[in-house]
Order: sequence, then structure tokens, then C-alpha cells
Amino acid sequence: MNVPVKTLNDGHYIPTVGLGTYQIRGGAGIDQVLAAIQDGYRLLDTSTNYDSEGIVGEAIRRSGIPRAEFFVTSKLPGKYHHYDDALMMLQESLCRMGLSYFDLYLIHWPLPKRGLYVEAWKALITAQKLGLCRSIGVSNFEPAHLDKLISETGVIPAVNQIEVHPYWVQEERLAEDKKRGILTEAWSPLGRGSAALQEPLLKELAQKYHKGVGQIILRWHTQRGIVPLPKSSKLIHQRENLALFDFTLTAAEIAQINTLNRADGRVDDQDPNEYEEFD
Repeated sequence: MNVPVKTLNDGHYIPTVGLGTYQIRGGAGIDQVLAAIQDGYRLLDTSTNYDSEGIVGEAIRRSGIPRAEFFVTSKLPGKYHHYDDALMMLQESLCRMGLSYFDLYLIHWPLPKRGLYVEAWKALITAQKLGLCRSIGVSNFEPAHLDKLISETGVIPAVNQIEVHPYWVQEERLAEDKKRGILTEAWSPLGRGSAALQEPLLKELAQKYHKGVGQIILRWHTQRGIVPLPKSSKLIHQRENLALFDFTLTAAEIAQINTLNRADGRVDDQDPNEYEEFD
């Protein structure tokens, strides 16, 4: 299945939907990622903190598909924000995956109380110059964090991966990323174990378009310019999550879905200004 691509601010291309690998682990995880690859996924999103880097790398090797056809993302854990630590951790992650470069490498959380994210960003800039990653970006960064990176280094992140789903719509954050030329990716795009799949509005739209509720939500993301990263271990859902581009929601329908936003909509109440990442 051919998935459309978007162009990042550094000129590289990224598929418009990818596979999240949070809690996909072990031998079963290899099979799940391999099945996704065989169904057409090429954007594979992992992280050192997910404990899935190794199985993603193994699935890529077993697929028999050339490395150049994949867009592989991983993320820097908070305990490695010091410059030298960040460079070494990135290289360790490459070794775990059996890869020579990442297509995209992100700082997983800003951790502003520690105040080291600019130092970590400088390490990613160096890694990009060394050819260890083609594109560099961030995850869970607020506008003030982005501006600090840009003002102190002159390098704008290619991507900001943030929590977005129907209960946490993030209109302001999307606008802030777009203003800076940064692509927004969505983690937990369906909501983690979300009741959103039972929302009457979404069920009505699914019936109208002869699609699943998850497909309606993911199309809502892509039409808002977001790259969603749904996680699924089930083959049928993996296939459905790619089949998004043969229908189009109206602007009014997108606005209706936006009204599902909740003030307490975060899945784990992780405020990037306060959150202290697990080690």
C-alpha cells in the first residue's frame, strides 16, 4: 500500500502515517512489526524508553526490504541530555537496531526543570552533521522550549511529536508548530485505551464513510496536517490504519470532532512544563 509523504523543513520526506511501537516487545513484537512492514508501513517510531529498538531493527532485517525504503525514528531519554551522553546514547541506539543512521531522532521530553534540553539539541545537531541522523526534532516541546532551541542554535526542529487525539485536540500547539515550519506528529492518536472509539459523533461519521471509527480519527489527523503514529499489534487494525486516503472529511466534520476536546483530556496528565521523565 502506497502511503503519501510530506516534506520536512530540511527537505527530507516522511510518510503521512506510521507505526508506533510503545509496549510492542519481544519475539511477538518482531512478528507484529514485520506484519506491519509487509502491509506497507515504512515509518516506524520507537524509543529507547519503549524497549523496542532491538525488535524494530530485527523486523527491518527480516523483511528483506532495503533499509533506504524505511523512515526510522527513535528518541533520546532524559537521563542522557548532557552533550557527550546524548551523542553516545544515539550511537548505542543505532547499534541496538543494527542501523547506520536514523531518519529522524528526537529529544523525547524537554524536562525544563533540568534545563539541559539545549545541550541535548546541540548534540543532535552534531549527530546530524556526522550523518548519524538525517533529520532531528523534538517531542512534547512547548512553544517556549522551541524558541529557546532556535534562538540559541539557529536550528529549527523538523518535527515536534506531541499528544493529540479527539479529547486533546491541540489547536494552539498545531498553529505554533506550523508558524515555525515544524511538522507535528501525534502520539496516542486514538487516545490510549480511549473512550473516543465509542463517541456517537465518530460512530456516525464511520457509518457515513463506511470506515472504522479509528480510521475516522486518523483521517482527522492527516487532514489537519498531522502525521499520526497509531500503535496496533492486530493485523486487521494495522491494515485499517493505513487505509485513510480514499475519503475526505468535510471542514465542518473536522470542526465537529474538535469539539470533543476536554480540559482534562491528556491520557496520563503529562504536562511538558512539569513532567519528569522516568529513567
